[in-house]
Amino acid sequence: MSQPTGVIHDIGYQRYTGPRLGRRPIVGALYVHGLRAAFGLGRSAKAKVFPWLIVGVVAVVAAVLTALRARTGQALVGYAEFTEMLSMLIIFFCAVVAPELVSRDLHNGVLPLYFARPLRRQDYALARLAALVSATFLLLAGPLTVMFVGAAFSVDRLGAVWDELGDYLVGLGYAAVHAVVFGVLALLVASLLRRRAVAAGAIVGSFLLTTPVVGVLMVLPYERATQLAGLASPVTLVGGLGDWAFEPGGEAEIGGYGPLYALTTLGFVVAGVLLLLARYRKVASK
Repeated sequence: MSQPTGVIHDIGYQRYTGPRLGRRPIVGALYVHGLRAAFGLGRSAKAKVFPWLIVGVVAVVAAVLTALRARTGQALVGYAEFTEMLSMLIIFFCAVVAPELVSRDLHNGVLPLYFARPLRRQDYALARLAALVSATFLLLAGPLTVMFVGAAFSVDRLGAVWDELGDYLVGLGYAAVHAVVFGVLALLVASLLRRRAVAAGAIVGSFLLTTPVVGVLMVLPYERATQLAGLASPVTLVGGLGDWAFEPGGEAEIGGYGPLYALTTLGFVVAGVLLLLARYRKVASK
């Protein structure tokens, strides 16, 4: 009877003896990783092309507006109007970044590895959402800051700088609303699809499919229908909220329904987050 010939070789692997971090550092690392991935940092050059192309376009628009204001002495576009003007670029940015954050993990089947650590299912979803919202906000906040700095050096008195600062902060608030609303919807859609290209198309479609409904309501011969038409689409919903809360004089377009737009926006965000958490409870159970 032959003897076994197998041999165990010691190739130098050692057990990890360093500190073992808990849930909070893991969530922080996941957030930072997502924020870096949103701009293609740490990835191939191909992954950087589209995010930085959008960053470049937004930056060029801000630089042109700043230069024109310095030359003419008048602001052609306000801070809140700047964000609203670039809403389509924000949609495309979210459509590219959201699948990069969640669809890739679904496709590669790595979620069980995440959840094998002291990481709760909702932690993963909220960390990815926070990364997408932060990236979208930074996309807008940087150019808005450039516009503010240029305006601050263009005015001739200190009181005007303080007025400009107030407008700038309002613009940042409006940018934050866009980042939250668009980020919630984009990540929710992306979490349902494993292929990034399909997820990106579905995200753009989820924003644009309701646009014809708004158009139909706008042409109805009823003032109330026109004022409430913005509730039918995420883009016009945020726009209606902006008319009421962030743009002086814009409330005329939505009548006295500004609070309704605010409540609907809040309900939209809360519902989206709850659906996102429910989605990952289901994914983790597979």
